[in-house]
Formats: sequence, C-alpha cells, structure tokens
Amino acid sequence: MNRIVLWFTKITGLPIQYFYYKKKIYTHNDDKSLRKIKGGALLICNHTSLHDFPLVMYTFLRRSIYTLTAEVVYEKGKLMSWFVNSIGCIRVNRSSYNFSFTTPMIEVLKKDKLGLIFPESKIPDDESERFDFKPSYIYVALEANVPIVPIYVNGIYGKDKKKFKDRAKVMIGEKIYLDTLIDKEKSEKENFEYINNYVINYMKSLKKELESK
Repeated sequence: MNRIVLWFTKITGLPIQYFYYKKKIYTHNDDKSLRKIKGGALLICNHTSLHDFPLVMYTFLRRSIYTLTAEVVYEKGKLMSWFVNSIGCIRVNRSSYNFSFTTPMIEVLKKDKLGLIFPESKIPDDESERFDFKPSYIYVALEANVPIVPIYVNGIYGKDKKKFKDRAKVMIGEKIYLDTLIDKEKSEKENFEYINNYVINYMKSLKKELESK
C-alpha cells in the first residue's frame, strides 16, 4: 500500500463521494462505538457494486483497509493494477481450489490492520444469489485470530437514486469472534457450515434493521 496515494485519493475524493453517495452510517442497536474499530479485524460486506469498497473506505476514513480483489480488475491495464495495489487491494485468483490465495490477507490482519472481504465473491445477478457466502472469510479470520465485523450496505449510488432523499446507507454490526462458534465435536466442514449460516443470518438481521431506518 502506498499511503501517499491512498490519502491523496481519500482527500480528493471526499467532495465527490459526499454528493455521489450521500452516505448515512448506522450501527447495530445505535451503538456508536461500533464506528471505531481498534486493532485487527476482518470486515465482511454484502456486494452490490464496485462502489462498495470506496463506501466502506470512507466509512472508516481514518483506517487503511486492505481488500481481496479479483484478478479481472488487475487485467484492466498496468495503471489500474498499480493504482489498486496502492490503495490496498490484494490480488486473488478466485478459481483456486484451496484457500492459499488468502495468505496475504492473513499476514496483513496479523499486523493489526483492517481487511475487507465480500463473501458473495461477485456482485449477485439477482436476489436469489444474495447471501451466497463463500467460506474463505471464515478461514482467514480464524487463521489470523481476528474477529469479523459484518457490514450491510443498501447499494444506492449516484444514478441509482430515484429521489433526492435517497442515500447510500451503511449498517455496521458487532464484532463476531468465530472461534467461539466452533464445536470441537464437529468436523471442520460442519463447523464452517454452521458459522457461515450464523453470519448470513446476522447479515440478514442487519439488512432488516437498516430497512427499518
């Protein structure tokens, strides 16, 4: 990560994101302390648009966030490749048949940094694909020994706004320590399935809470 490029991007983008996103940040049960994350943690977020990462970045403006990014973004040219690396993106090959591609993220989290993963892996094509979480985030959080912080966004950006009052909204959840959800009597597969379902249900509750605002 090139901190000069990152902060230049954040500062110059502030007025643009203010009008384009008009973001409104909420926290679970109105707990304002959730807006400040200390130490290492893995943010997980539903995926609606390429704007999701910048939105999360500006939600936690004072923290540098590293995010797993599909190789297709890097294939858009050398300039794009250099830029996304500079602002904290970590290239991954999602076609890998194991979790080895997550190693750079684990190393970052062990240094008390913030990471970001979109468990849906790609932007869902329709509602039926939403919350189809891939389990890599579970492996990353457990290996790095950090909690996850679930975040739900409504995905309303720029031209998607139908009314002047429409805003990009963010709901920040409580930290979840995945190791507390492990049952030693169960297999790794069973534990991963249980944890994944637990997190998905929590994310759905955040969605419902945000929609009630």
